[in-house]
Amino acid sequence: MILGPTASGKSRWAKKLAARFNAELIAADSRQIYRGMDIGTNKSPAHLVDIANPGDYFSVEDYQKLALRIIKKIHSKNKLPIIVGGTGLYIQSLVDNLRFPQAQPNTALRKKLQGKLNQKEIRKLEIILSGSNLGTKGRPLFNILQIGIKIDREKLYRRIDRRVDQMISEGLLEERRKLGKNLPKTIGYFESSAEKIKTNTRRYSRRQMTWFKRDQRIKWCEKYSEAEKLVKEFLSKYAPSH
Repeated sequence: MILGPTASGKSRWAKKLAARFNAELIAADSRQIYRGMDIGTNKSPAHLVDIANPGDYFSVEDYQKLALRIIKKIHSKNKLPIIVGGTGLYIQSLVDNLRFPQAQPNTALRKKLQGKLNQKEIRKLEIILSGSNLGTKGRPLFNILQIGIKIDREKLYRRIDRRVDQMISEGLLEERRKLGKNLPKTIGYFESSAEKIKTNTRRYSRRQMTWFKRDQRIKWCEKYSEAEKLVKEFLSKYAPSH
């Protein structure tokens, strides 16, 4: 797995590792799953991209089921699956084999909160109100190496600013217009200015790091060469054929 905050360079590292180790990429991004949100989410080719329409309900459990199915298919081809993304709960659902409660959708609650909270937040409330837990850890399904990209905060913020400027120049505003009533309440699609997108993206990157720092199993790397070395060592131990 290649993880880290937005704009840290995850896709670039993952593509290089995929080419080096005969791997296929699986996105772990709660926004890249939606069709039509291309510029604002900085999409790149991978499994589990463009699989739902904006506004559709798509849960962490849905992600987990699809991802596990794809991982098994990749393994059946004797190839390496590489999860790449920054959505912590998606990643945790695979690493810890989370088991999710079967709380029924609350239609009245969804109507009331539509446009105020995103689908994942609404789903959490549904589960809490049903008296269930958000998820419990199951038995690990795979040997997993988690590699996190370590990057200086100021450097990251500069990258975020450049990325937002690039998204604007590539047509983010037109993309937002095309989404129309399906415009999601997510960074890049509801702010009124580029500066607000930059500010909210910086805040989001801090929340991502807060989440990832809780997991002591993550191996943090500053350079791609460090990540490649870790993958070599991991494969020599668990997959000698690679």
